[in-house]
Amino acid sequence: MKNFSYAHPTEIQFGCGKFNELGKIATRFGKRCLLVTVKPFPEMEPIFKKAKALLEAEGIQVAHFDGVEPNPTTEVISKGAKLAREHKAEMVIGLGGGSSMDSAKAIAVEATHEGSCWDYLFFKTPPTVKTLPIIAVTTTSGTGSEVTQVAVITKTDEHCKSALYNSILFPRVAIVDPELSMTIPPQGTSPTGFDAFTHAFEAYLHPNASPYTDILAIEAMRLVVHNLPIAIKDGKNIEARSAMAWASTLGGLSIANAGVTLPHGMGMAISGIWPNIAHGQSLAIVYPSFTRFTYESAIDRFATMARIFDPSLNAVDNKTAAQKSCELIDNFLKDINLWIGLKDFGATEDQLSELATASMVLPDYKSNPRVATKEEMFKIAKECYQR
Repeated sequence: MKNFSYAHPTEIQFGCGKFNELGKIATRFGKRCLLVTVKPFPEMEPIFKKAKALLEAEGIQVAHFDGVEPNPTTEVISKGAKLAREHKAEMVIGLGGGSSMDSAKAIAVEATHEGSCWDYLFFKTPPTVKTLPIIAVTTTSGTGSEVTQVAVITKTDEHCKSALYNSILFPRVAIVDPELSMTIPPQGTSPTGFDAFTHAFEAYLHPNASPYTDILAIEAMRLVVHNLPIAIKDGKNIEARSAMAWASTLGGLSIANAGVTLPHGMGMAISGIWPNIAHGQSLAIVYPSFTRFTYESAIDRFATMARIFDPSLNAVDNKTAAQKSCELIDNFLKDINLWIGLKDFGATEDQLSELATASMVLPDYKSNPRVATKEEMFKIAKECYQR
């Protein structure tokens, strides 16, 4: 058995009704908080109001920053950090999907450090213990940000999407209440749910995978395969929603200790160039080409993934099962309405060279079982253009 280490500092509060404990949990970190969300809309406004009420009932003074946008930008983070400083916030609570939780992490850094959050990317100066404590309350099932040390941010003028990555960014507490995800429509459930699958599978493929993360990743994949189609068709199915919430958490735990591979680096580049493409959608765009490019370099692992989709493949050899995985992923994407290409979002063919170059900026592609050359990355980009 290979040597490995596993560490995770986030306290996980999981289950229906756990949201009701937000106020009591927050009292551990002070009496002044910045609540970070997207702008209120009918499905989420009651949740935002309840969060404020729960906090205020415990004597916590709340400033609400509701300026989060999908693929949050450095400008968004600076506005939130300014409010946190003015409010003298002692903690930051990210309530929502990955964009809200990532924004909360980046705000917790910028509010307490010189410069902007962009100065503290994973390859730059690391943030310090001055970073405000973070509580993550997830309302979607997919990003895993509630249990990771990552905050993904976009710098619009550079067409660049990158990340802060440091253990100081682990939320102190993650509240994972499946009831909060029951109002997410199918078009939101599908890409976030597929994101959970990709976290698990890429952690399973990663060189830093361990016997510990393998257990988490395999279970996460199983849960997504069996429950995401149900959650898309029946958003009120609490069993499917609970399974997806747990799958998202397991995926986050997996990548926090292993990592991601080529699709995530490429997906980050896609959303950096085309901000109208959500993260889960970018991964769906990449996966059909990624599986065919990679499976022969990780036969056993792709075979395991294929057998989660189709247990009858236990009767065939690993190579046959691994090859079949490509078709199974295609079919799954079609089933969950994510059979999409870059052209569907207004991309043009003359932008594919830029995408190939940008896909090799983040180091994720180097952790893929087969490492793409520049020419191979351009070929993958071309294959992503139209489905």
